[in-house]
Amino acid sequence: MTTESAFDPTAPLAGAADPWDYAPTPSLRAAPPYHMTDMIAAEPGLARRMVERLAGRGPAADLAAVLRATVTAGDPVVVTGCGTSEHAALATAEILREAAGAAGLDRVDVRSEQAFELALAAPPRGLVIAVSHEGATGATNAALDAARAAGATTAVITVSGRSPAGALAGIVVETAELDHGWCHTVGYLSPIVAASAIGAHLSGRPLDGDAVFALVEAGTRDAPGAEGIARALGDAAHLLVVGSGADRPAGRELVLKVEEASWLPSAFRDLETFLHGHLPATGPDTGVVLVMTDWDHRAERLARARQALAAARVIGLRVAAIVSSEVDAALDPALTPAGRLIVAEAPNLPAPVAALVGSATPLQLLTERLARARGTNPDLIRRDDPVYLAASEAAGG
Repeated sequence: MTTESAFDPTAPLAGAADPWDYAPTPSLRAAPPYHMTDMIAAEPGLARRMVERLAGRGPAADLAAVLRATVTAGDPVVVTGCGTSEHAALATAEILREAAGAAGLDRVDVRSEQAFELALAAPPRGLVIAVSHEGATGATNAALDAARAAGATTAVITVSGRSPAGALAGIVVETAELDHGWCHTVGYLSPIVAASAIGAHLSGRPLDGDAVFALVEAGTRDAPGAEGIARALGDAAHLLVVGSGADRPAGRELVLKVEEASWLPSAFRDLETFLHGHLPATGPDTGVVLVMTDWDHRAERLARARQALAAARVIGLRVAAIVSSEVDAALDPALTPAGRLIVAEAPNLPAPVAALVGSATPLQLLTERLARARGTNPDLIRRDDPVYLAASEAAGG
């Protein structure tokens, strides 16, 4: 085991092996900085490199053209994935749906579906876009294969066109740089940035790489705030994450990250769902994180969030939040006694891009600090324990 790190967060990350192979098992670090720590620090530069790389002619522009033709024909666009990539697929659907509307397209049918379910009922027409960080997820590749066989056009957002997923897709948008750990951080942000670039081609609104860099970088800064929340939530019995609108993919990703990295049992609730039957199972040992960065219908979402947090306060729940600066200013601090991480506003970016790019690094930073507070190593998602390694192997990988 090692705690040494000569990592340069400004340098590009290595891509997939050539010839393609699975990513190697992360080295086991006995203490921070973990590989996850390094990946969070690398994400601002990664995001800017991706925006620059995908801005001109190439697969991102090609996929935008196919997407336009698909929507114009009245056919569906389905985005799919598993795990972190499923949440990135949900985010991609939010971003592309908004971009199609901004492009003036009518009858926009852009949605997300879990890969296993899609493989069982592949669409006979339209466009299926898979998200797969390494390009080797069995259920995602089965969905691509089934969609292609059924008659749909296929595309994938993945690290390399040399991957198994790349061989199954008609269009491959490469993210090019590979995560160093198994608690995927780059694997979440990079497809969101790729989707933002595709959306820019579709809508005709250029994507500002400097603005994306600044938004991602701002989310890495508040380590003390993340540590304070981690102290408040670290010994909770379970955690609920609450979100609405374009913040729902981020909320689901936070749940997965927390369970992978810190082993704290967690669940996601839509904002309104949180108030319909779930409160009786909560108590003072329940943690809550509200995610609210989407500016679409913000007034309505904020009003309902105040009511939800007021109910949580009566019960004595440990409430924290990841919120935009405008929400922070409008929300009584007493409603989030466990603390807040603030996401910068980015009014020059489309609403779902600003929300999903802006919340990515704060949710990851909170996760990493929760792992530290609970004494867990986030990088190997517990597969350094023979029992959990055997469980992974029994589940097929």
